[in-house]
Amino acid sequence: MDKLEAMRVLIEVADCKSFVAASRRLRVSAPAVTRSIAQLEDSLGVRLFNRTTRHVRLTDSGARFYEDAKRILEDVEQSMAAVTGSYTKPKGVLSITAPVLFGQLHITPLVTEYLQQNPSVSVKAAFYDRVSNLLDEGLDIAIRIGHLKDSSVYAIPVGSVHQVICASPEYLEKHGPPSHPSELANHEIIQAPTVDSLNSWQFESLTGKVSAKVTPRLHCSQNGTAIAAVKQGFGITRLMSYQVGEELKNGSLIRILRDYETKPLPVSIVHLEGRQAHAKIRSFIDLAVSRLKLNPDIEH
Repeated sequence: MDKLEAMRVLIEVADCKSFVAASRRLRVSAPAVTRSIAQLEDSLGVRLFNRTTRHVRLTDSGARFYEDAKRILEDVEQSMAAVTGSYTKPKGVLSITAPVLFGQLHITPLVTEYLQQNPSVSVKAAFYDRVSNLLDEGLDIAIRIGHLKDSSVYAIPVGSVHQVICASPEYLEKHGPPSHPSELANHEIIQAPTVDSLNSWQFESLTGKVSAKVTPRLHCSQNGTAIAAVKQGFGITRLMSYQVGEELKNGSLIRILRDYETKPLPVSIVHLEGRQAHAKIRSFIDLAVSRLKLNPDIEH
């Protein structure tokens, strides 16, 4: 039995919680996966998984072996990569994800600069307004905005951004700016795809949290649509500060209710690599950290 291959099979079954799903990811038959785990259990003399018709879960012994197997395979891969040079010279395919507008505005320029500096690397950039699973989706690096919930990732903080309330000068001249969140009920509201519910926006003040009821007249599935509508003077919207950084600087949008803004959200670069990341990952992170820490749309 190839013990290293058996360890890879065990890790995939544990991560997928399914023999069939693991077989798809490994591109082998489900019986082959089942046979590999059975042989590994026989050789070790312990049961590694508890199996039911609905669930596959690691036993206590399996959980300990799983952590050891991950460490062993990581060491093997690092040793092999060191020989081939992939830990010393950036090469291969680098997969990056980020929120849509953040990716378009701030990551795409980094990617093109990085590619010019590293001719042996190609990049796959996937921009989504959702949290991507790095392991399941085969991604190397993600830009995350918000507090991280996944403790298994390595994170490098690069700054923070705010949720901001804004409107065009024309709209504010015609309707007057609200002085308190409760006054939003008297204004035209443009709902961008944010973390707020459709009927209530949350704020913070020196006296505590404030909840304001809103009735959006325009619901947008993309932040770009909300930006276009608010610039045209239709109403008031809530967006991330980096999404309207240029508009706030040139005066085409005005930031309002600043005394009631919620606490800033951290911006982080996250990845899954262990003690010694591939050169393609390290080099991109180094570039991204240096550029994003100087970015005026990100607070430091």
